[in-house]
Amino acid sequence: MSAADDTPFSALTPDCILSALEGLGIPCDGRLLALNSYENRVWQVGVDADDPAARFCVAKFYRPGRWSEAAILEEHGFLAELAEEDLPVVPPLTLAGRTLHRSGVYPVAVFPRRGGRAPELDDPDCLRWMGRLLGRIHQVGRRHPHAHRLHLDPVRFGEEPRAFVLAGSWVPPELLDAYASVSEQALEAVRQCFERAGGVSVIRLHGDCHAGNVLWTDAGPHFVDFDDTLNGPAIQDLWMLLSGDEHAMARQLDTVLEGYECFARLDPRELHLVEALRTLRLLHYSAWLARRWADPAFPAAFPWFASPRYWQDQILALREQIALMAESPLVRLMA
Repeated sequence: MSAADDTPFSALTPDCILSALEGLGIPCDGRLLALNSYENRVWQVGVDADDPAARFCVAKFYRPGRWSEAAILEEHGFLAELAEEDLPVVPPLTLAGRTLHRSGVYPVAVFPRRGGRAPELDDPDCLRWMGRLLGRIHQVGRRHPHAHRLHLDPVRFGEEPRAFVLAGSWVPPELLDAYASVSEQALEAVRQCFERAGGVSVIRLHGDCHAGNVLWTDAGPHFVDFDDTLNGPAIQDLWMLLSGDEHAMARQLDTVLEGYECFARLDPRELHLVEALRTLRLLHYSAWLARRWADPAFPAAFPWFASPRYWQDQILALREQIALMAESPLVRLMA
């Protein structure tokens, strides 16, 4: 994004949204509800339809310049493959023969609305169900890699984000040396974890499989927001379902794997990557906020990012991660 793109969604007015959808043949009734999304802009749109199930759709306006058209179409293609296997995902609608459209500078996709509630990840039955579905998703993901998507590795998700943060004025001067030192130590520990894991398989993943991207209904879960789908180790889609101390996470992972391994095998060497991937997420998240700070939505939603307390907490979190990567508690407990 260039300096001229600091406010990438300033032109996205209600008229623009409705006109884009009506141009695709969707009879909008004027109702708009902004949904929780910062990287893109996502709207629930009212539709003039007799069928109650079709009275809303979800319009996704992608951030200009973030993904190439080929990369977005890979997201849509992966969703189509999963849907063909009867997996609970939400592919975009095909309108005028395409799933990806354009309104001015904005790539646009339209999805059917699918509601739901947050999964109860403290319920073992829920974890097993999630494990079974992720095993099936990974079966499909193993068929071939993405050609236009990112690869999850320490360079792209660790070294580059750290360099971006240190090159700016994001870290308070009094904390800069401490952050630079601990982040480099953390990255060295990440590299050692990847070396211990060895040459694990890289497959297509959801990529951002936290509880907020799973919606639960009486029929079970469905997965949403494949915007960050990428190539990486299977454990990336599993570790974000775990929480608590090391013993709690070991119990949860064991339960998830009961379901997962009905359909796919997890290479046990990937357990070396759990804390390394958590560390990369910490580093990448700080750089993501910094890269997007000129977008007015970010200071409003994340005001604490500009505070010394945020960076103090990051330094502490990275120190804790260094200790966890040295211990590899899940490797020890799951052995």
